[in-house]
Amino acid sequence: MNIELLQEEAMASAAVSLSAMLQRPDQLEKVEQYRQRVTRKKTSVEAMLKTAVQSQLDGVISGLQQLQSALVDIVDIRQRLHEIEECVVAIPSLCDSVKNVREEHVVYSQYAVAMENLKHIFTVPESVDKTRQWISEGKLLHAHQSLTDLENSRDDLLYELHRLPNHSLQDKQMLKAYFSGVQQLSEQLGKQLWLLLGRSLNTVRKEPQVIVTAVRIIEREERADAYAVQRQKQSGFLPPGRPKKWKARALEVLSDAVVERIEGNQFEERGDNKMWLVRHLEVTRMLIIEDLRVVKTLCAPCFPPHWDIVNQFFQKYHMSISKHLEEVIAAGLIGNEFVTLLSWVLQTYPGPELLRHVDINIEPSSLGPILSDDTIEKLFQAYISNMASNYNDWMQKTVDAEARDWRRPVVPESDGDGHYHTESIVIIFQMVEQNLSVSRTISDGLMTRALILGLEQITQYGEMYREAINLFKNKHFEDRSQVPYFTHYMIAIINNCLHAMELVQEMKTRNGSRCDQSGSSAVLNKFENLAVTYDGLRNEAAGILLDEAFLDLEPHFQDLLTRKWVVSTVPVDTICATLEDYFQDYMHLKPRNFEYVIRQAEICITRKYISSIFQKKLSLKEERREVAEKIIQEAGQIEALLAPALLSRNSPSDASNSKATEDASKAISALAEVIKCDSEIITLELINFIKKYPDVSQDQLTYLLSLRGDFGRLEARQRVTDLLSSSSKDEVARTTPSRSGTCRPRACDRFAFMRKRSMLNGLTLNENDKSARIMPIAARIINLYIYSFTINLIITTYSTHMTLNL
Repeated sequence: MNIELLQEEAMASAAVSLSAMLQRPDQLEKVEQYRQRVTRKKTSVEAMLKTAVQSQLDGVISGLQQLQSALVDIVDIRQRLHEIEECVVAIPSLCDSVKNVREEHVVYSQYAVAMENLKHIFTVPESVDKTRQWISEGKLLHAHQSLTDLENSRDDLLYELHRLPNHSLQDKQMLKAYFSGVQQLSEQLGKQLWLLLGRSLNTVRKEPQVIVTAVRIIEREERADAYAVQRQKQSGFLPPGRPKKWKARALEVLSDAVVERIEGNQFEERGDNKMWLVRHLEVTRMLIIEDLRVVKTLCAPCFPPHWDIVNQFFQKYHMSISKHLEEVIAAGLIGNEFVTLLSWVLQTYPGPELLRHVDINIEPSSLGPILSDDTIEKLFQAYISNMASNYNDWMQKTVDAEARDWRRPVVPESDGDGHYHTESIVIIFQMVEQNLSVSRTISDGLMTRALILGLEQITQYGEMYREAINLFKNKHFEDRSQVPYFTHYMIAIINNCLHAMELVQEMKTRNGSRCDQSGSSAVLNKFENLAVTYDGLRNEAAGILLDEAFLDLEPHFQDLLTRKWVVSTVPVDTICATLEDYFQDYMHLKPRNFEYVIRQAEICITRKYISSIFQKKLSLKEERREVAEKIIQEAGQIEALLAPALLSRNSPSDASNSKATEDASKAISALAEVIKCDSEIITLELINFIKKYPDVSQDQLTYLLSLRGDFGRLEARQRVTDLLSSSSKDEVARTTPSRSGTCRPRACDRFAFMRKRSMLNGLTLNENDKSARIMPIAARIINLYIYSFTINLIITTYSTHMTLNL
């Protein structure tokens, strides 16, 4: 250690610390405080140094004392080793002198063993016979004591023979042959013990002392095995038949007895009774409860604690049941046997009916699963596959029976409100619900799978239902006399589809929340697909129902807008009368279906009426107004026919459909107004028509103008082309943003309105010329007409508002 270097480092460190303390003038006042602080720190360090030095000195003193003591011990040990070496030198000569004594000692010990076992040697045959008699009489303790004496005599003699340096193999064989009956007695006694232990659950109820005796004998043999093994490690001698390992054999016997009890309670096969598995599992459950109750109450006191006999029996029963169930599964299950086995494994076995029974109360997790996860998964898959096969058979039979019922010459069944229906949809949903209720008793995971399968099968049934409906429709339209109640059964089919959607919603409410997390999204998708399927099927069936009605009305629609129609009201009257007659049958539809069918009927009527207008069956000239008035009158007549449905259909859920059908009902009148209006305002009327029906085509507008009779075809096409092009420009102008990024609706609307007024006289207005100082007289008249009409409308609205307020 370099003291000078340490002093230099300390001085440098002190200089740095001092310069850090005295950087400012005001810190000179605290020099005394700094000095005192450093002094205290120095005193503390010196005290710590003194303490460390003192402890080091104490350790050195203690070490010197121990070294002194070790030195004394070494001297003593050296002296004793020297004495031992002097004694060892004389040992070889002593060994030679006592050689004869050692040989005499070995002979004497053999004689002593022979004298000690002399009575057993001379009485071996008699002892063997007596022991065998005691075994046959059930006096097992006496028999085992005699057997133990015989085995000890044999083992002692063999051991003494083993100790001889040059023992004769012939003497050893002769001795074993002389005691050969002893080994047979041991085997006979063991068989008797295994017989008693195999019936231990029955014996312990009446004679528990017999079981205790057997266990005592096994425990003695275990101790004898332990002694023999220990002596083998020391001398290399092992008596014949050792170790017997009777405890392990006893546990095997108990395990075999459990297996026999589990497998021996199956009294029936599948051919004898369809409920064989239910009965077998129930008998097994009752047997296990009774046996384990006996084990806990009667067997536990009869066995030593280290045997842990209660848990041993629990494990053996658990393993035996598991193995037996796997054998049952390997033999093959059919039908409801999957449900029976799964319910027993997942619910009954670990539940309060067995393991958690008040008399047993075992924690299932301590025993492990009775079947592996792979086996359970295979059972789930087999159960779902079997369910799918049953669904296919049931659904095919159901749809076939349903199709046969449609051709019956009787009216379908109706509910309390007179709505036609059939039972097929209800039957399908009942089948699914039954399988769900059964699966729910097994596990939520299996219930989710069954629900997904059920929804898929109901969707598939919808497709099968659609095929049957189309086949039914085609056969009927080939010969309408074959099915007398076609309309009635189509009404029932439509009601069935709506009922299916209602049942789907109920099933979703009832089972949607009980699905496991992994399958909830799949279930929701299946529900949506199912609802879409039956909603589409309902719409298709409604279309077929209307096809029949409009097939009868087709000739009358062909008479519309003909010369015959102009002078007669028969076509429309016949159409209304026929529809009214069909509507009487449609009253058997459920309200929601009735509204939908009426809406679709209204759309079909409007479409066919408009098609008749555009077919150009007559040319209108002077009678244009009369024809238009007739069209408006017939549109009102049709609307009055549909009024009851129109009044009840405006529900929030059908707002979009109501708007569409309202536009459809007004389309005929709108076309009539175009036909009816004067040529001076035809452009304005067309503009309003295009706004209301933007999907109208150029050809339709051209034909509509040609139908009036006051426009040539080329003139009509040119006018429509100009009108549509100006309308498209107006639309672009309305949606074009200004420089500030906002639209200019007011200016654009004003310009568009001026453009429309200018078009009334065939003028074109440039967008840049917004003053438009010169306006034709016809345009002024129309402007005044529109202004007057607007004022009247405002006054009428205000008067109505005031009247309502009053």
